[in-house]
Amino acid sequence: MCTDAEHAPGRRALIVTGAAAALTLGTVHFASAAPREGARSTEAVRGTLDPGAADFVYLPVEIPRGVKEIHVAYAYERPAQPPGTTGNALDIGIFDQRGTALGGEGFRGWSGGARSEFFLRSDDATPGYLPGALEPGVWYIALAPYTVAPGGLAYEVRITLTYGAGAPPRTPVYPPERARGRGRDWYRGDCHLHSWYSDGRRTPAEIAALARAAGLDFVNSAEHNTHAAHAHWADAAGDDLLVLLGEEVTTRNGHVLAVGTDPGTFVDWRYRARDNRFGRFARRIRQAGGLVVPAHPHATCIGCNWKFGFGEADAVEVWNGPYTPDDEVSLADWDGSLAVAARGGGRWTPAIGGSDAHRDPDPVGAPQTVVLADDLSRRAVLDGIRAGRCYIAESKDVTVALTAADGRGRQAGIGGRLRVADDAPVTVRVEVAGVPGCTVRVVTDQGVLHTETVPASGTGTVRWRTTPRNAAYVRAEVRHAPSVPGLPGAPAALTNPVFLGG
Repeated sequence: MCTDAEHAPGRRALIVTGAAAALTLGTVHFASAAPREGARSTEAVRGTLDPGAADFVYLPVEIPRGVKEIHVAYAYERPAQPPGTTGNALDIGIFDQRGTALGGEGFRGWSGGARSEFFLRSDDATPGYLPGALEPGVWYIALAPYTVAPGGLAYEVRITLTYGAGAPPRTPVYPPERARGRGRDWYRGDCHLHSWYSDGRRTPAEIAALARAAGLDFVNSAEHNTHAAHAHWADAAGDDLLVLLGEEVTTRNGHVLAVGTDPGTFVDWRYRARDNRFGRFARRIRQAGGLVVPAHPHATCIGCNWKFGFGEADAVEVWNGPYTPDDEVSLADWDGSLAVAARGGGRWTPAIGGSDAHRDPDPVGAPQTVVLADDLSRRAVLDGIRAGRCYIAESKDVTVALTAADGRGRQAGIGGRLRVADDAPVTVRVEVAGVPGCTVRVVTDQGVLHTETVPASGTGTVRWRTTPRNAAYVRAEVRHAPSVPGLPGAPAALTNPVFLGG
């Protein structure tokens, strides 16, 4: 890496922070605080990052006393590249005087590549950033070269300080953890949504309106690498809409949803699979009351493919937004794990879906996860997902019920286990509605063992008989007609399994 700074950056140091290697530039110094209210001072740093640069480049900035606003703007060259060659992409965020330690308290915001500038004050901040006291000391602008073109990535960062007395800080208000609900029932939700607090374009109020129109009972805030949205959802929630708080932890080796964490929970993302740090932050999510859910694990975008394994997962997102071939791979991969769980009779990983909606025309609640919960509360919804009492539907119009019963009146539903002898007759029943022209597929550890077309009304019941010896588990897929010969059609619904046997 080479650096040519308008404000001389001084020495550079390559450090290892217990995770990904990071490069720290020389400190930017400002003059002593100006006595005049509203006075401003600007410093600029220019440099070039070479291919193979560290994942994180920290630019230390010494903040004097008496600063009421920090404003940062940046730009970088994006020359056209030949096909098959990555171009430049540079993300940005900031840490305060408490430092950049992995999992530490210094995090003050992140916008990735969604914004070219941001500000922080005691009472307000750019979406994605955290307002609060601007304490004097060394702050760190975090640059993250997502991809670097062969010719390098030339950048400029401009830091402007405004002096004066800061406004009183605001006390954050968070959404309630319980909505009115209907007692024990099936509740519909979307656990993967982005607002303008990361790289989305919708406000929480706009998302909430779309969620209600989509028939959702709950949503989960999942901004990329920031929890700044948590304090902005209270007005969007209501008796009819439960808002869970979380994050999409966006690492260089895959993305993971933190679903339903305590308000104000920050989960660090600055590590790769080789750094052996993911387990620590998976525990952080669970300690904060949330679920660990790898997102779109077989997505093909750079850095999106999940590399950390599924040993820490509480659930996995097998259907992300419009159903695509990578979702089909995720579904098959997840299905392959069920046979092992069935054999051992132990822990298994439920499947969920989420829209990953960012902006118009992305539909909210397509797909949606339908959860059997004791009530419409944070704890009950998360318990239902954790237990696998859920299925994925393409819209509010689609309903599915899956049960397995023996001849003595014992039965189990989605996420359950019917404990009967290996040779005991079992009747599998799949009830569907809202799926005209679709086909129900009964899937077991051997594959698809039964298919049946739904009547034109879109409502129907499928019955199939088996034994635990023939099927270690059963689950249902409701598929549209194929659009490509020889391949299954896109799903209208996917269920978690019912396990059979002892």
